[in-house]
Amino acid sequence: MSAEPVAPTAEPCETRTEFKSAVAPVQPLRPEDDVAPLPQIAGGFQTVMADPPWRFQNRTGKVAPEHRRLDRYSTMTLENICDLDVDSVTANNAHLYLWVPNALLPEGLKVMENWGFRYVSNVIWAKRRKDGGPDGRGVGFYFRNVTEILLFGVKGSMRTLPPARSQVNMIETRKREHSRKPDEQYDFIERCSPGPYLELFARYPRANWTVWGNEASEKVQPRGKVYKGYQGGVIESNVAWLYQQENKSIREISDETGLSIRKVNQSLDDAGVEKRRPGRPKARVS
Repeated sequence: MSAEPVAPTAEPCETRTEFKSAVAPVQPLRPEDDVAPLPQIAGGFQTVMADPPWRFQNRTGKVAPEHRRLDRYSTMTLENICDLDVDSVTANNAHLYLWVPNALLPEGLKVMENWGFRYVSNVIWAKRRKDGGPDGRGVGFYFRNVTEILLFGVKGSMRTLPPARSQVNMIETRKREHSRKPDEQYDFIERCSPGPYLELFARYPRANWTVWGNEASEKVQPRGKVYKGYQGGVIESNVAWLYQQENKSIREISDETGLSIRKVNQSLDDAGVEKRRPGRPKARVS
């Protein structure tokens, strides 16, 4: 892999395959081409947040030491991430928040360009210890990484919301389980960018967000509660969107998604959705 920085206006992703030819490929744990379509809404999503399962290796063909734990879930090639048709499901004017490892900054810019966005800024996640100092448990070839980058891109012409004018571009929180990003990102994004919101490669349901991902078979144990992992594909967290935004009843959602009534109720509870009382008429959608 070339160490030269790649500008967002560089060649298409297809031409990037040559840098992988000299090293042995890292095999995904699940079929890489088994990817569900992205969700769509009328007018398109105005804000997208994505945390792709990046795949990378060093010049010897070995997985970089800071990413030996990536076998906990499947990874995707740069080309496959680029091929996601994010442009078609977003509004003409939209924002993108894209998580990228420090070592793959050029690839992150490449993905942003292929999804139809131009890079304009970034947000830094500074991982802190309980006492507020830097969390030195990170690893890396050159430095001990205690930060991650959230790239910010714009499609069309759309400024951030007024509260963003006083928002610093840094999130300082304690690190949680493997690869999980800080929950503070949601409040940050909602203060700075308008909805409708779409999260790609999501792990968990969230109120007011449409999320796309896949429930992996492994379990992650964050703060005493069991959550399923993620891997690409539409997950049942769309239940919250159907209930709140489409004004569907629990029975209608069950019929539409194939989920049991119990699973629909559990999904709404997990997403923190306030449910309508039984027998109460649905609100009219204007």
